[in-house]
Amino acid sequence: MSEGTSKLPPLASTAVLKPSDPMPMGATQVSGIDFNLPENRNVRVSTLVKSMRSMGFQATSVGLACDIINDMRKWRGMTKQDQDEAVEAGLPAENGTGDEKCTVFLGYTSNLISSGLRSTLRYLAQNRHISAIVTTAGGIEEDLIKCLAPTYLGDFTLPGAVLREQGMNRIGNLLVPNDNYCLFEEWIIPIFDKMLEEQEADPELVWSPSKVIARLGKEINNEESVLYWAYKNDIPVFCPALTDGSIGDMLFFHTFRASPKQLKIDIVSDIRRINSMSMAAAKAGMIILGGGLVKHHIANACLMRNGADFAVYINTGQEFDGSDAGARPDEAVSWGKIKAEAKSVKVYADATIVFPLIVAGTFALGDDDEEKQI
Repeated sequence: MSEGTSKLPPLASTAVLKPSDPMPMGATQVSGIDFNLPENRNVRVSTLVKSMRSMGFQATSVGLACDIINDMRKWRGMTKQDQDEAVEAGLPAENGTGDEKCTVFLGYTSNLISSGLRSTLRYLAQNRHISAIVTTAGGIEEDLIKCLAPTYLGDFTLPGAVLREQGMNRIGNLLVPNDNYCLFEEWIIPIFDKMLEEQEADPELVWSPSKVIARLGKEINNEESVLYWAYKNDIPVFCPALTDGSIGDMLFFHTFRASPKQLKIDIVSDIRRINSMSMAAAKAGMIILGGGLVKHHIANACLMRNGADFAVYINTGQEFDGSDAGARPDEAVSWGKIKAEAKSVKVYADATIVFPLIVAGTFALGDDDEEKQI
């Protein structure tokens, strides 16, 4: 202790200058990307995301999310040789042929389809990076409506009363002209007519939300659509709240048009379908953008297999009010919806900001690039 320090009051000296315990071996030092380095000029997004792992705060969570998603993508079941070697080494051995892949459940709320993030979500379906989708009614109809007419940028401060007079609907700082929904009605009602004809002609036909959505994806026949690619690639899209939106309005209108006949949609067959997918999965991963129904529906399906093996949450919800959106992955562990040993992270952020970065650092990487980045 220096002479100056020795003159400090003992209480203050003990409080302020308390010595530290040694840091654990392998502790990560906080660092960030250095733009002074020539190699970091015009840096690749995947390289930038990799550098975020050691930045701290939500940047580190973004980096962890990339690590977990890449683990989902790379996972394969054990071959017989792998199993024998694991047993000899005293390690757990999983049954498999070596060909099994992780079943990836993607969930997103309707506002994200309304936004430009739709293009990123479409990319995942188009390239078969996901196994199933769970979304809300808005996540169905807004994808279809955007194939018929565009959504526009507006402003969060535009007054609702004025917009109502103008026939404009505001989603945050996005604007959807009411004419878009009129076009939607003109497009979808004839499809409902045809579906009702098929139902009446075939007593064995049972429409479920996922079957209705697949039919709509087929009928829209537009490569900008998430639902088109989900239909094309046989990726089921689950929407247990299918009537909670404009598509519900159209089903309501159709009951008057078709009376006394009526489309019948069975939600029970879909809960059996998604739960069966979960139980059959060699490994299960969750990528959930937003909260509420989409988050819980996937998590509850994973309960049927005693929990997901990988989980990435991205939303801005806080846990102090007990909301499902705000809950961290550890809460789902208590319910058996995520395994205790699972790799999981919650990113507290607007998904429109961080999810394109995460996709750039995961799904959008080729195999060779991935090896260089990890």
